[in-house]
Amino acid sequence: HPQVHLQLTQMMSISLSETRSLLSVFEEDAGTLTDYTNQLLQSMQRVYGAQSEMGLATEQLSRQLLEYEKQNFALGKGDEEVISTLQQFAKTVGELNTLHSELATQMADRMIFPMIQFREKDLTEISTLREIFGIASDEHEAAMVKYSRLPKKKENEKVKAELVGEVAYSRRKQHQASMQYYCALNALQYRKRVAMLEPMLGYTQDTTHCCGPTINFYKKGIDLVSKKMDSFLGSVSSMTQNIQAQLDSEAEAMRMTQRELLSMEDTVYMPDRDPAPVNRTLIQKAGYLNIRNKTGLVTTAWDRLYFFTQGGNLMCQPRGAVAGGMVLDLDNSSVMAVECEDRRYCFQITSPNGKTLILSSVSHLQWICTLNNISRQIYLTDNPEAVAIRLNQTAIQAVTPITSFEKRGEGSPNPDRAKPGGMQSSSGASQKTSSAPEPEDLIVPGTPIQFDIMLPASEFQDQNRAGGRRTNPFGETDDDCSPESDDSLLQQVFAVRFLGSMAVRSGQTQEVIYEAMRQVLAARAIHNIFRTTESHLMVTSSCLRLIDPQTQVTRIGFQLQEVTQFVAHQENGRLMGFVVEGRDWGEDDEEGEPSFSAFVFESNTEGEKICYTISLGKDIMEAKKDPEALVQLLKNMPLTNEGKFLLLDNETGNTANGGAPDEEESEA
Repeated sequence: HPQVHLQLTQMMSISLSETRSLLSVFEEDAGTLTDYTNQLLQSMQRVYGAQSEMGLATEQLSRQLLEYEKQNFALGKGDEEVISTLQQFAKTVGELNTLHSELATQMADRMIFPMIQFREKDLTEISTLREIFGIASDEHEAAMVKYSRLPKKKENEKVKAELVGEVAYSRRKQHQASMQYYCALNALQYRKRVAMLEPMLGYTQDTTHCCGPTINFYKKGIDLVSKKMDSFLGSVSSMTQNIQAQLDSEAEAMRMTQRELLSMEDTVYMPDRDPAPVNRTLIQKAGYLNIRNKTGLVTTAWDRLYFFTQGGNLMCQPRGAVAGGMVLDLDNSSVMAVECEDRRYCFQITSPNGKTLILSSVSHLQWICTLNNISRQIYLTDNPEAVAIRLNQTAIQAVTPITSFEKRGEGSPNPDRAKPGGMQSSSGASQKTSSAPEPEDLIVPGTPIQFDIMLPASEFQDQNRAGGRRTNPFGETDDDCSPESDDSLLQQVFAVRFLGSMAVRSGQTQEVIYEAMRQVLAARAIHNIFRTTESHLMVTSSCLRLIDPQTQVTRIGFQLQEVTQFVAHQENGRLMGFVVEGRDWGEDDEEGEPSFSAFVFESNTEGEKICYTISLGKDIMEAKKDPEALVQLLKNMPLTNEGKFLLLDNETGNTANGGAPDEEESEA
């Protein structure tokens, strides 16, 4: 099979999983080589034993032939010819014994000794360096565990400095041990070829040169094949010399690289020195993770196990196991960073059925991005890498409970879903466009996103008390949107969480709201922003107001006629958003060009109810212009005892004059 060379420079640039896989191949190769070397040495020792026994046997035969003369046979007539013949045979056998003994000595020196030296020196060195590398890795892991357990609050700088130094020392020690181990594994790939050829080369040459001149059978055989053998042995010797030259060159290059790497400063080994950029396009990953397990009612323990992804599953392979087992189905799972008191770099995986895992790793950001890609089932596409790159170029969405957004391109959204009654808004947002607009046509790339309403509550109180026009951070006004101006016909309150807002280019299409939802949620996932502020959204027939539930202060308000579009997400009904039109006022209070801002919220109830209520408010606002239309609307819609519109469950179909199926009254 083709030989794989483990280069030190490659080991410094490839990932941990690739290094672990490649190192296991070389370790398996070294183990196989050790077993084969032992078996080959046994065969060679058997040949050497047979050759030594042949020398002893011929020596004994020669002595025994000479002993014939010393025998006192009673009938010794004619023994003189036998004795002289046997003495000649003894001389020939003695010469043969000398050749056999010399051949056995040369076999011991040139066949047995190199093989024993290769086994005791090179293979034993590999085993020793492997143990040293394992000890250094365990010491580094123990130092990292101590460092990762440092509390983030009330940090002791002295203790932290000591642990940082300990981590740096253990990393340098592990680095040196690993480089020596890798260099030995590299050199073994060359030395094993020399070790296999050199003993047989010595054995063949010894057999040919020693036995050839004495025995006629060998002499005839050498006369037939001597030229071929000389050519073959010469080529084998040349190949051995070339391999040795390559080994010397590689060893010198590795020594230079090792000296260069060891000359680096200690800051290179410091933890969190220079975090590598996160690759957000991976669809598979493997490596060691610390998993938190409960050991009692309130106590927990962390276990370090090897995890890897396979398809849509998270797999785990315990130490000593021959294969991995499934831990969790990642499809449609939620992955997010979390804070743990006893461990840093933690993240949590929550499956749709409620199963939760808390894991820890220095590369937790890379794990989060990779598992998010798997959760969205990108690995099932024809070209998963290209899909992951495309999604990241347009800002990847957040994971569960928000469902996938890339499916939006498969078909146009249903514009009437946000309005159960099928009512058309004044902006004509329900009309289907002939072609879906590009994201750049809806939102300017790089538009900043505001994740919270930063205006203090006290400033809102002052502005409400003053009663004058103000300009809020989003460019909308708060005129006629006070509690006193709320219309008594409609006043519904919904518990919502503000996710973010951003400037948009258009306010006449629902696509801009979908794109704003995707970018806001993607930005929250990328920047690990998971906290939201809960507020109360009050919908009346004149305005929308976002109220602080603690102080009952209006954080921000909009006139209902300024809301140009509103819609709930097609797949995640808790998401809803709307677009507000504002004006860029000039220095002389001259009305400028219109500007649009999109706001994204998450509700406890269905977002469609909020959109339906907004649509009803717009219908009431339009009906106020025509008394007859208002009377007709009052007849079609049920009222509460206080004279407000009552939203009931759907019982009837769509109506022609703006009537809608009744829905349940929203909870405050």
